[in-house]
Amino acid sequence: MQTSEKGIETLVLEEGDVLRAYRCPAGKWTIGPGLTAASGVVSPNAGMVITAQQSRDLTKKALAAKYEPRVALVMAGAKQHEFDAGVLFDWNTGAINKASWVPLWARKAGAAAISMKFRLWNKGGGKVLPGLVKRRERELRILIDGMYPVLGEPSRPSVSIARWVLQLDFAEKLTAMSAFGKLGYVVGLDSAAIPAAEIRRFQADHGLTADGKIGRATLSTLQRRIDAAEKAKSVGLFSGGVTASAVTSAAPTGMSDITDWIASQPWAIGAAAAVIGLWGLWLAWQYRDVIAAKIQGRAPRLAAALRSI
Repeated sequence: MQTSEKGIETLVLEEGDVLRAYRCPAGKWTIGPGLTAASGVVSPNAGMVITAQQSRDLTKKALAAKYEPRVALVMAGAKQHEFDAGVLFDWNTGAINKASWVPLWARKAGAAAISMKFRLWNKGGGKVLPGLVKRRERELRILIDGMYPVLGEPSRPSVSIARWVLQLDFAEKLTAMSAFGKLGYVVGLDSAAIPAAEIRRFQADHGLTADGKIGRATLSTLQRRIDAAEKAKSVGLFSGGVTASAVTSAAPTGMSDITDWIASQPWAIGAAAAVIGLWGLWLAWQYRDVIAAKIQGRAPRLAAALRSI
């Protein structure tokens, strides 16, 4: 069995369909509806651009090579909408083989029992994520009722107002808007009236397609900016140096003779500074795309070079 066209459209609705390669929050080059080199069908790299048809073809190849066989194995005899729901779940979690709701479905358990187990897959990093809670509900409607989500295109898309192209709730939109604002992009307070020019400016600053659409690539890049700032704070990259008082206050003095001895050594300050410096260099390399965005206006060629590696 293959994923239906409605199932693929739902996948694109959930993941977005980005035709220019971008880095996901983990820093991996990504294209289409979340395809990385791990998909086995494409190896995204800086500057790669594909067409919508190529994205659809690559998605179907990835589904056929990896996801559909796994779902077919554990959901034998599934109806088309049930199969689609299993594929959508597996694309997001990669866990169709160990999901506790699958055996219940196979035994034709009641919808309530299946739903209870299905909804448990709503966590990321050990925390319940509102976005995953809502995503599981949409997948459940497909699995149980055969109801697929629909997101219609505006009949006359505004060129002055940015458009959200992923299914986000109000809180998620506010979080994104706050992050844009902290970075100096004037997006206002109304999620339905964000100036497209500001989103296009953000996208141009970060080497993205400047289309004014707030989709997967834009939000992933925004997340990388947030992550980079938080990690920079945690290691004191902008503290201006390491002092003796900083080292002694950080060392676990009194816990043991060894730690007391290390803290008292003259080389301890230099060693701590070196460790922080190396950590800072590693962070700079990991987030070179963020650095590129910050120097885009002053050194566009260097910014382009940083994005290309």
